[in-house]
Amino acid sequence: MRKLLPVLFLALVVASCVQNTKKQAPQEAVPVKDTIYPLGFCTDSFRVVSGEIKSGENFMTWVTRAGLPREDALSLAAACDSVFDVRKMRAGAAWKAYYQDSTRLSYLVYDNSRILQTIFRCRDSLAVWQYEKPVRTLEKQADVTIRSSLWNDMTAAGASPELISMLADIYAWTVDFFGLQKGDRFRLLYSEDFCEGESVGIGRISYAEFVRDTTCLPAIWFDQGDGGNTYWNEKGESMRKAFLKAPLKFTRISSGFSYHRRHPVHGTVRAHTGVDYAAPTGTPVMSIGDGTVLSVGWGGGGGKTVKIRHNSVYTTAYLHLSRYAVKAGQRVSQGQIIGYVGMTGTATGPHLDFRVWKNGTPINPLKLESPAAEPIGPEFLPALDSAAREMKSRLTSAK
Repeated sequence: MRKLLPVLFLALVVASCVQNTKKQAPQEAVPVKDTIYPLGFCTDSFRVVSGEIKSGENFMTWVTRAGLPREDALSLAAACDSVFDVRKMRAGAAWKAYYQDSTRLSYLVYDNSRILQTIFRCRDSLAVWQYEKPVRTLEKQADVTIRSSLWNDMTAAGASPELISMLADIYAWTVDFFGLQKGDRFRLLYSEDFCEGESVGIGRISYAEFVRDTTCLPAIWFDQGDGGNTYWNEKGESMRKAFLKAPLKFTRISSGFSYHRRHPVHGTVRAHTGVDYAAPTGTPVMSIGDGTVLSVGWGGGGGKTVKIRHNSVYTTAYLHLSRYAVKAGQRVSQGQIIGYVGMTGTATGPHLDFRVWKNGTPINPLKLESPAAEPIGPEFLPALDSAAREMKSRLTSAK
């Protein structure tokens, strides 16, 4: 036993030395992002300078102008990697620079949008990360009765241009916005996102109604998960149709379909087998449906003209354009811009002369009947009905 004591003592000393050696071994430095909420550093402890990205300015000129040495700027650009695309900096975007001891650049903060910011650590170990401001989503309602136009009346009611455009897109196939009547009514339930107390966009319109006299046309948002249509009527029919109601947005009809119209330039009575939409020069003109461009060129009194065949039955033409956006033989999709409003040819002012042929015979575009797209899957009808009842109830209870 006495012989074992020195051996045990030696073993304990060696173990102790090994343990101490492990404790004292230098640890590899691991760069850790600053974690002080919300940007990742304490903004109050720095001198702050604000600015905007100048026209033509790139990442390197921006960070060096802020005070980062060029060699560090190159390293910082490399550190951006997948966090921030230095090629997509926007002229006019806001930024802030944070300086320590008034002169040493410590951080740069770039506003990607009203919600997303990118933070660049410009001292010690260079690093890049992003911060997304908290967004609050509120359910809101709108109830607008038409007195002059959809745009004017909804704007007067406080609706944003984004909301108006979304509503017009939903009903583009079923409501003739150029034929709205005084007393027509739109009611809708929608979500709106807010960041730091300011609106940053419309989420979606979940339910809407277009009411004229005793007729009510509901539009219900329901996603059946196939990546296709998401708006339906109460029967499960798609709100999307084969043809748009009109080839451009928010204008007025200056002349209708007639076989006995007095020509505004020549003064003679002649047929006008189309509809004239008065609109400013440069207003985008859209194809009302999928199809193939038959011709692009000068159409005599019709000026610059685009003609599109949609199927074996229907063909459309778009006259008096200022310029084209398609070529002959090109395949186009519904809603695609094919040209821009002008006053080429025989015209007294900028407008679009829109024409439709059915089996080679001109028809009134305002009376064009459009078949609906594929209806909702029958297995989703009960869920659609339940969603419609629930959203209509929320809309009605807010009266």
